[in-house]
Amino acid sequence: MSSGPGPGRLVLAATPLGDARDASSRLREAMATADVVAAEDTRRLRSLAAALGVAVTGRVISHYDAVEAARLPRLLDEVRAGRTVLVVTDAGMPVVSDPGYRLVAAAAAEGLPVTCLPGPSAVTTALVLSGIPAERFCFEGFAPRRDGDRRRWLGTLAAEPRAVVFFESPHRLADTLAAAVEVLGADRAAAVCRELTKAHEEVVRGPLGDLARWAADGPVRGEITVVLAGAAPREAPTVESLVDVVQERVADGERLKDAVAAVAEAAGVKKRELYAATVAARR
Repeated sequence: MSSGPGPGRLVLAATPLGDARDASSRLREAMATADVVAAEDTRRLRSLAAALGVAVTGRVISHYDAVEAARLPRLLDEVRAGRTVLVVTDAGMPVVSDPGYRLVAAAAAEGLPVTCLPGPSAVTTALVLSGIPAERFCFEGFAPRRDGDRRRWLGTLAAEPRAVVFFESPHRLADTLAAAVEVLGADRAAAVCRELTKAHEEVVRGPLGDLARWAADGPVRGEITVVLAGAAPREAPTVESLVDVVQERVADGERLKDAVAAVAEAAGVKKRELYAATVAARR
C-alpha cells in the first residue's frame, strides 16, 4: 500500500478481543497491504492472520512497551518515505493501555497523516454489558499494583459521579475488590467482565461486597475489565451546618476570611452567606 511520493500514513487498527470473527474487512485489507506492521506481539499477529486467512506481506516488527520509544524513529522514517505503517496490539484498540501513543503524538506533531480503523474495545464492551448507567464514564487504565497506591487511587473515585472502567490482573482482582469495599463501601454497584467475546466469557454483576466475596473464592482467570457505578450525588450541606467547621479552623489560628473562603469553596456554598452566618453565631 505504498503511497509513492510524499508522506505515507500511520494507521492504528483495533483487533478482536478474542473472537476472530469480530475483525473488520478494513482490518483484513490493512493487514494484507500495509508496508510495515508494528505489532505488540508478532506471534499473535501471525495467529490472527492465520485465523483470518490473510497473508501479511509487509515487514513485521515488534512494537511493545519496552521497545516503543526505540522503534519510533524508524517507524516515522517509513511514513515520511511514503509507506503505510499499520499499528496493532494483542487485542482491542492501540493507545488504550497499549503501545501507540508516542507514535501518534510524534506523527501528529510533524503533520504526518494518521488514521484509525475502529473496532473492538474491552472498555466499551464491558461498559455496555455491565448493566451500569453509562451516559458518562471515565477510563482509569490498570489499577495500581501496590496496596497503598491502590487505596489512594480508590479514594479519588469515592465521589466520582461517572461510571469508572479499569483493567485488573486476575491475580490481583480479589485484593483490589476487597480494598474497594473498604474505601468505597460494600453497596457500590459494579461488574467484573472476564474473557470478553471468548468461549468462557463471564460477566458478574452486583454490589462490591458480593463481588469481593466471589473473587476471594477464586481462582479467577483470564482478561479482566471492571466497571464501577458512579457515586450517588451527595446532599448539599446547609450554610448553618458549616459554621462549626469554620469556627474550628479559626480556633486553630486561621483567619476568619480565609477559613470561610476555604470551607465555602469545598462545600459549594456562597462565601458571603457563610461569613454572615459565622459572624451571627459568634455574637
